[in-house]
Amino acid sequence: MTIRRKTSAAAVLALAAAALPAAAKDYLLVPARPDKLVIVDAGAMAIDKVIQLDGAGPLPQLPVVSKDGSRAYVMMNMLESIAIVDLVNGKTLGRIEMSGAEERVKGMFGMDLSPDGKTLVVYQSPVKMLADEFQVQPTRLAFYDAETGELRSTAEVPRQITLVAWSEDGSRIYGMGRKMYVFDATGKQIEEKPIHGWQTETYAQPDVLDVWSQFEQSGVITTPFYTVRLDLPADDPTIYRTGILTQDLETGEMKMQEVEPTDIFYFSTAASPTDKNRIFGAYNFLSSFDMAEGKPLKRVPLPHSYYSVNVSSDGKTVYLGGAMSDVSAYDAETLEKKGEVQMPDGAAISLASIRMFQRQD
Repeated sequence: MTIRRKTSAAAVLALAAAALPAAAKDYLLVPARPDKLVIVDAGAMAIDKVIQLDGAGPLPQLPVVSKDGSRAYVMMNMLESIAIVDLVNGKTLGRIEMSGAEERVKGMFGMDLSPDGKTLVVYQSPVKMLADEFQVQPTRLAFYDAETGELRSTAEVPRQITLVAWSEDGSRIYGMGRKMYVFDATGKQIEEKPIHGWQTETYAQPDVLDVWSQFEQSGVITTPFYTVRLDLPADDPTIYRTGILTQDLETGEMKMQEVEPTDIFYFSTAASPTDKNRIFGAYNFLSSFDMAEGKPLKRVPLPHSYYSVNVSSDGKTVYLGGAMSDVSAYDAETLEKKGEVQMPDGAAISLASIRMFQRQD
C-alpha cells in the first residue's frame, strides 16, 4: 500500500507539472543583410529560424516585437517600408509603404509598438516630391493600426528626434533628440526635458549617441553621452567625461549621470531587466556600470566592434551584435564570454538593432 501511495503521488505530480504552462524562453531577433530576419534561441545560442523578407535591401534595420513574441514590425527598404512579420510561421503578413508618388518618407530609427499591441508609432521625415523641386515637410509622428497597417493619424513634432518609445502604461510617448520630448498618446507635446542644455554651468553641451537603445527588456531608454567639465582647468586630461542618460518608461524619470573619464567610446547601452541600476555599454569594449553609485564596475576588451547590446530577461547574460556577422554572449557579472552564433552564410548585421523577446513554445 505504501508503494502504491508513493507511485500515485508521483503520478499526480507529473500530471500537475505537465499541466503547467511552459516557461517563456528568450529569443533574439537579428536583422541580417540584405533581406533576412534571424531568430536566435538565446539560451542555446543557436539559430531557431531564418525569415526571408522581400524587398528589404540593403538592410532590414529596426525590428519591434509584440509582447507575446508572435509578430515583428521591421523597418527596411532604405527606411521607407515596414514589414509585418509572423515570427512563428515566418510569413510576411503585410507591408506598410510610407512613401508615395508625391511624398518620400524616411522612418529613421524611431518606431515602437504600444503596450496593448494595437498601435505602431513611427517618427517620420517627409519630403514632397514636386516636378521642379523637393520641399522638406515638417517631421511627424505617424500612428498605424498594428493589425491592418492602415494609417490612423499623424501629428507634427520637433525635428532631430531619433528614438521613440511608449510609456509602460501607453499614455505617453517619449522622443529623444536635442531634448527629451514627451507626447500624449495622440502625439500632442506635453513636456520637454533638457539634454543639450543639461547642467550648463558645469558641463559643455553633451554629445548624445541616441540611435541603438534596446529598452524592450528593462523599460528604460539608456544611451551614452560625452561632454567636457567646465569647472576644471583646460589642460586637465580628465576634463573629458562619459555619461549615461536614462529615461524610465514606467516612472517617467529622466537622469543624466557622469560615470567615468572618457578614454573609450560606447555606441550603445542597455539596462538589466532585473536591476535598472546595472547598465552595460559596448563598442570596442564591454563595460558594466552601477548607476546607483554612478561608477564603472568592470571592463573587458572585445574581439571587434559591436554597435548593439541587450540583456537577458533574467539579467544574467549580455548579448552583443550589430556589427560583423556574429552575436556573442557574455556573463553579466564577470563579463566573460559564454558563446557566440554566426549568421547564415556569414551575413553582415552591421548597424542593426538586436532585439530580445520572450515566447512560450
